[in-house]
Amino acid sequence: MKFKSFGYCFVQGIKNIGRNRIFSLASAATMTLCIFLIGVFYSITSNINYNIDNISQGLCVKVFFQNDITEERLESIKNTIYENDIVTDIHYTSAEEAWEQYKQKYFGDYYNELADAYENDNPLINSASYEVYFNEPSAQKDLVDYISKIDGVRKVNSSDNAANGLSETGKLVNICSVFVIVLLIAVALFLINNTISIGISVRSDEISIMRLLGAKNSFIRAPFIVEGILLGLIGAVIPIIIVYFAYDGAIRNLLANSSFLSGIIELQGVGAILKLYVPVALILGIGIGLIGSMISLAKHLKA
Repeated sequence: MKFKSFGYCFVQGIKNIGRNRIFSLASAATMTLCIFLIGVFYSITSNINYNIDNISQGLCVKVFFQNDITEERLESIKNTIYENDIVTDIHYTSAEEAWEQYKQKYFGDYYNELADAYENDNPLINSASYEVYFNEPSAQKDLVDYISKIDGVRKVNSSDNAANGLSETGKLVNICSVFVIVLLIAVALFLINNTISIGISVRSDEISIMRLLGAKNSFIRAPFIVEGILLGLIGAVIPIIIVYFAYDGAIRNLLANSSFLSGIIELQGVGAILKLYVPVALILGIGIGLIGSMISLAKHLKA
């Protein structure tokens, strides 16, 4: 398409928006609302998954060894555990450290008296252990089975409820988000489709004359495609701006007024949210506008 023809189609696309200003406004507003809500759900799910990942980094299983195990065997067990792909770190706690931690935790105000009673005795002499940290809560059972089969391992303690809870929460959040986003995209497509259809109906006589004069289908279709893309672009840029200011204001307000909540959860900065949301919003807006206009043109402007 020549530059002059492209310019004509672009101008006509803008004029189409003006001719159908009520429906165009409704489509752009609905698109804005849909992509804004997608931004809201993305911000929520992104922060939930971010906190789940942070909590998951603290998940570990505790590995206890057979009595009188050698230093060489301990090192061999450690190397074997590290061969599992989901293992991120291993911390060793000696029997002496385990006993000292126990005394600090449970002896309380009677620490000195009770500690003196066990001065030369360590009841936890066989409690040396590895704390094995991993990054996939859903794979905890497989990790426990893997470690339990290693020669020299006596017992593996794990917290199944915590790992399963994190895994199921993450899955549920992602499923709900996908469902809501697909629903919002469908609504936006429907409205863009209707807006373009109305534009075609309004210009039906003009389109018939253009066809009689030998205008190509691509030349007739182009202004409507431009219209759909422009509506989609408008519907993407506005929510990006709203999400930026709304999210930034929300986290500032939360940090300033809710020290309790801010101490429990950690929120991502606005930059981390917009890094993915901006390109996704633009692709969605332009894509929905383009697809919606193409669907409408396929129904109403058959060759």
